[in-house]
Amino acid sequence: MKASIDIGSNSILLLVMDGDRVVHDEARVVGLGRGMGETGVFRPERKEAAIAALRDYAAVAANYGIAPANIRAVATSASRRALNAASFYADVKRQTGVEVEVISGEEEARMTYLGGLTGLTLPLGPVLLCDPGGGSTEIILGEGGKILYRVSLEIGTVRLTDAFLGYERVEPPALARCRAAIDEAVATVRLPARPRAVVAVAGTATSLAATNLGLATYDSSLVHNSVLPATALRTWGDRLLAASPAERRSLIVSSPDRADTLLAGVAILLAILRLSGRQSYRISDRGLRYGALET
Repeated sequence: MKASIDIGSNSILLLVMDGDRVVHDEARVVGLGRGMGETGVFRPERKEAAIAALRDYAAVAANYGIAPANIRAVATSASRRALNAASFYADVKRQTGVEVEVISGEEEARMTYLGGLTGLTLPLGPVLLCDPGGGSTEIILGEGGKILYRVSLEIGTVRLTDAFLGYERVEPPALARCRAAIDEAVATVRLPARPRAVVAVAGTATSLAATNLGLATYDSSLVHNSVLPATALRTWGDRLLAASPAERRSLIVSSPDRADTLLAGVAILLAILRLSGRQSYRISDRGLRYGALET
């Protein structure tokens, strides 16, 4: 038995596997990176929520015979930026027994690619993988298991929502400024080959896919390997822009805790599709937490 924890800027995920079989897969929206733009540190209430989730995850792993010290726990963008990350993860280890490694953007991209393509139906040739996280967006181009290009862009759904959109009703000029920031970041990407397919992983993409499928409750068996077209992304972007906070949550019924940051996520996903020259995403319900167990 083995377990991994992925501590992102918005969500924290636990994966427990017995050989190649998934026995537990759980995600919680904690918003660890929310509000960091004002001070550059994790906020006290976000730290408390994260430690509560990690304490619960350690207990789940223990039920499967995995000691906290044997969990592979990795943290990403917000933890790379937070001035108090080192002291926070020292507290995490004291309170939960889980030792967390803050990984680089390059390592995050590699692990995400390793995990994200498993179980998908894809054409031969280069495949572009996109992970629009809360604090950064990972872009990886690979072919036949070999990574050809990877970059970590300093744009993420929580980060952009904090900086441009806020958590009330969004005005169109604010969205325009958000899109301009995304376009500026994406313009730095230089893909060495045109992808035959584009894969999107992690909570933003899977939440939008579940919503587009009309799922009242999240079902990974239906979301994984599904297709999310650009036309659907634009439709959901328009609906989220017009919605109040309460209306956003009613739209995203399978993942209401993500509703406030999905408008930024739609903007990121559309920008990456334009970069790729493709018109749809293949959705992966897997990613970093799977890749972390392969390294």
